[in-house]
Amino acid sequence: MESQMIRPGHLTAHQTARLLGITLAGVRQLVRRGHLTRSGGTDRQPWYAAADVATLTAERRAQAAA
Repeated sequence: MESQMIRPGHLTAHQTARLLGITLAGVRQLVRRGHLTRSGGTDRQPWYAAADVATLTAERRAQAAA
């Protein structure tokens, strides 16, 4: 379930996965590999900075286009 009280400029794990086109497990892998860092929330419901997710999305699209 997604958190109802999220700070502006942040995304939930579900929103992040949706934007990146991956699963929640994929988001956890990105965090584990150091490609994405948590910026708030709790251990069970982490938040990610929207700017970081946008940058990562752009990088992934550029790699796919190459």
